[in-house]
Amino acid sequence: MQSVRQIAEEIVTREGGFVNDPDDPGGATKHGVTIHTLRRLGLDLTGDGEVGIADVKALSRAQAVEIFLTHYFHRPRIGETPEALWAPLFDMNVNAGPQAVRILQNLLQAMGYTLRVDGLIGPHTLKACRAAADPDAIALRDAYGVERRNFYFRLANKRPAARKYVRTRDGQKGGWIRRAEAFLSPRYHLSEDAFQRRIAAWG
Repeated sequence: MQSVRQIAEEIVTREGGFVNDPDDPGGATKHGVTIHTLRRLGLDLTGDGEVGIADVKALSRAQAVEIFLTHYFHRPRIGETPEALWAPLFDMNVNAGPQAVRILQNLLQAMGYTLRVDGLIGPHTLKACRAAADPDAIALRDAYGVERRNFYFRLANKRPAARKYVRTRDGQKGGWIRRAEAFLSPRYHLSEDAFQRRIAAWG
């Protein structure tokens, strides 16, 4: 099993370098760390008295890894969930913040567990996670991955500007879908035909 640090290193690699996409609500981002995160944490990396785009550009890979470990894995208590969920939940928390946990909580509710959908990992969510993972934690991980992929499709249905993250310019699976399926057993990956049917309404 991968260590948590190895998972964080892979997330940083997956996120890539500096980007400032106007269609991305996260704004200027480097190694997956957004300008909003730097401001929330008060990280004035350039020492000029304000946290801005220059600080995003100054962020190192090592600093990004430590931010993710502290604020996106340990602080939200992902390490207390079943180990099979660590990588997909950690990755989604970096990608979409509290939506990562809400997707899990909605899934657990649909499975019949009683808990609030609040984006926070508390005792009820942990109890439900552990029960749902027994005896097959991989099945829970795969169910989460499918729900994550569905979340991306729903978001793109509502926000046409987000469709470029779901579908490439040549009509293939985009980064969001490939990212969700990276944590799914191969038998749950969408075929090319199934993917095209999911996006057919977009034209």
